[in-house]
Amino acid sequence: MNNANHILLIDDDVELTELLTDYLKAEGFEVSAAHDGVSGLARAIAGECAMIVLDVMLPGMNGLDVLRKLRAQSQTPVLMLTARGDDIDRIVGLEIGADDYLAKPFNARELVARIRAVLRRSEARKESLGASPPEVTSLVVGDLELVPSSLTCRLDGEVVPLTAAEFALLEVLVKAAGKVVSRDELSEKALGRRLSPYDRSLDVHVSNVRKKLARGSHGSDRIKTVRGTGYLYALDAASGGGS
Repeated sequence: MNNANHILLIDDDVELTELLTDYLKAEGFEVSAAHDGVSGLARAIAGECAMIVLDVMLPGMNGLDVLRKLRAQSQTPVLMLTARGDDIDRIVGLEIGADDYLAKPFNARELVARIRAVLRRSEARKESLGASPPEVTSLVVGDLELVPSSLTCRLDGEVVPLTAAEFALLEVLVKAAGKVVSRDELSEKALGRRLSPYDRSLDVHVSNVRKKLARGSHGSDRIKTVRGTGYLYALDAASGGGS
């Protein structure tokens, strides 16, 4: 099976997974499926897939617990499927490391678009990692260093663990440090898709990155919200108020 094009579906709705399997195969993907959390986690940890589509409501072990256990061992991209209107599950999923989410019921074309966007981002990182020599070895702003080729973030020399989506978001902001990046631009560059009106994923990713960088922020947010416009990575916070 072609690992780079292999999607693992973890959902207890057998009829839905069969329909999605047929649709995704027609789009050129290899697909396998698991119908409970325990077996789904085992397959995910085996590392035979490029991406996981994971339902929250699962027998044996719910999707959020599957994601928590998976993230302790693997950074394989995950798209969560949640019940429509269940904002708590979506936010928690993003907070513990999901790359994206879709609410059920969803359009199969939208699922494919989300999968392709996440895989493009993941593949770009792998290609960057294998490049020799890399065109840009690191991005440094004050005490923050980003190494795009390995998705490594260091703050005061200490590694800060970021998901692929969080790293992509921070990379866009750091490259434009001191300048406002609109929410639309940030979503397209970091998440690989246009921002929809009620999509909270961008805001949750920003919140996650803020929390992870807070210990070196010298009392000031590194990522500032510009109301009605977007976000900026603050140069003064990055340098602790110095030059």
